[in-house]
Amino acid sequence: QVQLVESGGGLVQPGGSLMLSCAASGFTLDYYHIGWFRQAPGKEREGVSCISSSDFSTDYADSVKGRFTISRDNTKNTAYLQMNSLKPEDTAVYFCAAYFDTVQAMCVMSPHEYDYWGQGTQVTVSS
Repeated sequence: QVQLVESGGGLVQPGGSLMLSCAASGFTLDYYHIGWFRQAPGKEREGVSCISSSDFSTDYADSVKGRFTISRDNTKNTAYLQMNSLKPEDTAVYFCAAYFDTVQAMCVMSPHEYDYWGQGTQVTVSS
């Protein structure tokens, strides 16, 4: 059974940090681009970051550049999103996703490209 499971969400004060994890089962992440997305109430799902399968190249939304860091450990079949200097506007449900692409070396943050999705983890930034 193919599955992505996020963990690490929670309540944090502004300026704080959280690390989200995305564990894959039923398939190996080695050949998949991985993305993190978020969705706040009443808003569309937006891409936060992605990391490519080949050379681990990364991309970030402007709103999180310099604060978030995406990484992956293929030996653990897991991806991560380190979130620092969190702001109230980062409050959302965060999803990890993966897609297989042997043509494009670089990942993209378009949700429709992604084949597998996790169930999401809530991140709330509030004092």
